[in-house]
Amino acid sequence: MAFDGITVAAMVQELKNALADGRIAKIAQPEPDELLLTIKTPKGQKRLYISASASLPLIYLTDENKPSPMTAPNFCMLLRKYVGNGRITGISQPKLERIIILDIEHLDELGDLCKKQLVIEIMGKHSNIIFCDDQGRIIDSIKHVSAQMSSVREVLPGREYFIPDTMAKHNPLAIDESSFGQALKEKPMPLGKAIYTSFTGISPAVAEEICYLAGLESGITAGDLSGDMMAHLFRQFAYYMEDVRQGAFHPVIYYEGSAPKEFGALPLTHYNSLARKEFSSISQVLSTYYATKNTLTRIRQKSADLRHVVQTALERNRKKYDLQAKQLKDTQNREKYKVYGELINAYGYDLAPGSKNLTALNYYTGQEVTIPLDPTMTPQENSQKYFAKYNKQKRTFEALSDLIQETADDIQYLESISNALDIALSEADLAQIKEELIQSGYVRRKFTKKKVKLTSKPLHYLSSDGYHMYVGKNNLQNDELTFSFAAGNDWWFHAKGAPGSHVIVKSNGDELPDRTFEEAGRLAAYYSKNRGSDKVEIDYVEKKHVKKPNGAKPGFVVYYTNYSLMIDSDISNIKAVQD
Repeated sequence: MAFDGITVAAMVQELKNALADGRIAKIAQPEPDELLLTIKTPKGQKRLYISASASLPLIYLTDENKPSPMTAPNFCMLLRKYVGNGRITGISQPKLERIIILDIEHLDELGDLCKKQLVIEIMGKHSNIIFCDDQGRIIDSIKHVSAQMSSVREVLPGREYFIPDTMAKHNPLAIDESSFGQALKEKPMPLGKAIYTSFTGISPAVAEEICYLAGLESGITAGDLSGDMMAHLFRQFAYYMEDVRQGAFHPVIYYEGSAPKEFGALPLTHYNSLARKEFSSISQVLSTYYATKNTLTRIRQKSADLRHVVQTALERNRKKYDLQAKQLKDTQNREKYKVYGELINAYGYDLAPGSKNLTALNYYTGQEVTIPLDPTMTPQENSQKYFAKYNKQKRTFEALSDLIQETADDIQYLESISNALDIALSEADLAQIKEELIQSGYVRRKFTKKKVKLTSKPLHYLSSDGYHMYVGKNNLQNDELTFSFAAGNDWWFHAKGAPGSHVIVKSNGDELPDRTFEEAGRLAAYYSKNRGSDKVEIDYVEKKHVKKPNGAKPGFVVYYTNYSLMIDSDISNIKAVQD
């Protein structure tokens, strides 16, 4: 679901109710493209979260605080200077644009009353937060847009602020029936697409809903509609827009299984076959719907450097492995040269000088073999040459056998770290993975007086039968879970032959039910590289049978007896426990 103009309209209504006459008590900039405003109102303290992220622009009220950098960015300092302790006098949305304007009054250095505007544009990759004076001139913005970046509009200090009208869309709140029909007929495309490309602030989901309410297929064109059908479509469109105009919002999220599929400020009845949950505010909808997505987006951005280190090391080790495997393959015929040397010593006594080969019976196989010879050498010298070649390849084989195993272990280890980065949920998880990479020598430790505190904990689930299940999010946690936390008769699970998490089920000395084994197996499948597969083979064994070899890398274990099960990686029905 796009953050469309109707969602923005619902947010404006909510902000008007919540922030009327509020004073801005605190301004923070947790991320380069985020603001967090703490506002004191007659109804109590509120926090307004604003993100101009290109991948996930958002605005909503929240109860959560976010840590800020030690040194505030310039844009944050500018806002504190001008509108710290400023009073919000108005909140508006021009037409049905994805824009919210906060009108703010404040006192300047001389004690005179001044007015400013904070313009929040929720427009995908073009999202921005722009600070303007009362004349509509830009003071600064959280993102600067130069003429080289955009030919439509510069967003720079001193420029005049205006809303670009690049799509020439109509205002859906002020359209009449005649203009409505004409606008749609001008676009020979599917009806749903014609609606959302003709009118401001309407997303594809809302366009689909309007067609559904009118009983029309969204795939037909406006030219296929009779006059009566077009009039009926306009009435449904007008009814929908009247709800927006009157602020009759009913925020809702539709779920497909346990995953949120779609949300709306107004009901989307064409999703009635899905489970739905209604909310009292659009902020609750947005925070619920986007919380996980936003967190994962940020974590992925913050893990980019670690991913680059791991990926570079993986590529280097894979190339090394391929080269070693090729060299090892070249030593496969080493025993042949040993036999050649022996046969020349056995049968070469009657060779004529200058012979180019020797045909002799191989007493190991009972078959004749022809051995190439160097005619410039004596039989004894030819024999010594083959023995020397055999010994060289034997030494190469022995050295490479150890090296190729070391390289394979390194690849397996790096893949396990890559999997840990995939399932990391917080900055604490990343800090622990970075510490592991430092200990393994892949990342150099930076000298700092401030000691990094590792606070990341394993994931915690409760089985349907009431047994506690724990999942390591990285190799350090895997070792901690398996060899410090788990008791001997607890059960240990891991995806077979794939990088993944250790899963521990606390048995409490009981014989576990089959359903708990299956749920633990699903966790091991989900938190492995085989996530998403319909069938994943899982090894499981009592923890007392799991050993760690001396000098082994973090997370590496061995076991010589185990059970196996085939399971899917769907954990949607397994209860997570918040520790």
